[in-house]
Amino acid sequence: MSVKVDSKSIAQEILDNHDTFLFDCDGVLWLGTSLLPKVVETINLLRSLNKQVIFVTNNSTKSRAEYTQKFLKFGLKVDKTEIFGSAFAAAIYVSKIVNLPKDKKVWVLGQNGIEEELRELGYTTIGGTDKELDQPFSTDLKFIKETDKDVACVVVGLDLNINYYRMAATLKYLQNPDIPFIATNIDSTFPQKGLVLPGAGSIIESVAFGSGRTPISCGKPEKGMMDAIRSSFKIDDDRTIMIGDRLNTDMVFGRTNNLDTLLVLTGIETEANIAKLDKNVQPTYFANKLGDLFELTSI
Repeated sequence: MSVKVDSKSIAQEILDNHDTFLFDCDGVLWLGTSLLPKVVETINLLRSLNKQVIFVTNNSTKSRAEYTQKFLKFGLKVDKTEIFGSAFAAAIYVSKIVNLPKDKKVWVLGQNGIEEELRELGYTTIGGTDKELDQPFSTDLKFIKETDKDVACVVVGLDLNINYYRMAATLKYLQNPDIPFIATNIDSTFPQKGLVLPGAGSIIESVAFGSGRTPISCGKPEKGMMDAIRSSFKIDDDRTIMIGDRLNTDMVFGRTNNLDTLLVLTGIETEANIAKLDKNVQPTYFANKLGDLFELTSI
């Protein structure tokens, strides 16, 4: 049964029993451009206790380099190597699993986070943030009339500029069954302060339905994300905790990888949602917000 973090003893138990803290970002540390209460103090507390802090995000709109700047704006100095985003995971999948030759191109339905991570690994991208795709749809447009024969992979993620042109051009490449269909993540929604917006999964499902294909997802809760983390850090599963705001991604990710889990209620979930679950799939802990760890242990 899930334990609520509502006392100093429970908060201290979490600190004492874990050496590695994996954090989701959106809905846990911030909502859009709004930092959540006592987040900086909590992260600083963990670092002062020599805890290993790793950020695991399904938001593919930013590259790891861009994320370091966002952290810095909020007063947190985070190294790029401490960030594992779904855009990075997708790029690694294209390189190491698909083993796509560097002379082949990747069609991107998504934002510059995906493009940057692919380019850093030596790939040429097409589509993505190209201004050509901002036009109202017509069958006479460039990416509808022309097919680039060098495109050998499709990567789809969250695109805040999604339109019919982008979807139609993506669907054209997905008609070829030999072209791998990679998804950054399957989050159905994208929480912002006071809003619940469509997530990457909503876009991915549309082109998946249209093409009749099922994508390979690289973000949470897929095991590949944890494999990437383990390849870079020494992780003791028994002393690692996953902290997130989603039951269907963050908590499943933690449970699948045999980690303790902490659900924070600053995203889309509620205490009532936890109660609906069987006890064996409930998060280990839940808290109103991440900052409770700092506030309760400071009493």
